[in-house]
Amino acid sequence: MAEFKRRTLKFSTGKQMTLYGNSISIGKTLEVGEGNIPNILALPMDPNAEQKIQNPQRLTLDEVMELADYMTGLWLQLKENIRKYGMESPKIFVGESGR
Repeated sequence: MAEFKRRTLKFSTGKQMTLYGNSISIGKTLEVGEGNIPNILALPMDPNAEQKIQNPQRLTLDEVMELADYMTGLWLQLKENIRKYGMESPKIFVGESGR
């Protein structure tokens, strides 16, 4: 299973990817990239800062759970499309990118 430590994504194959940021994201077209700030829900990166959750959109517990379900669904849809069409097919993407 892949793991993400110190801006390095390490795969079980031994391959490593250095990322510029601290997150990986997936969009509604199922394209994968690095997530960018501003964060929606986070802890301050500064170790000297107060360890208080940052929630600038004031999401409720139910809204965060709904967001997690939505994002999980996108990742699962990408996995299913790759199983169905293979890694070389543009059909793994949906919407604008899967023309």
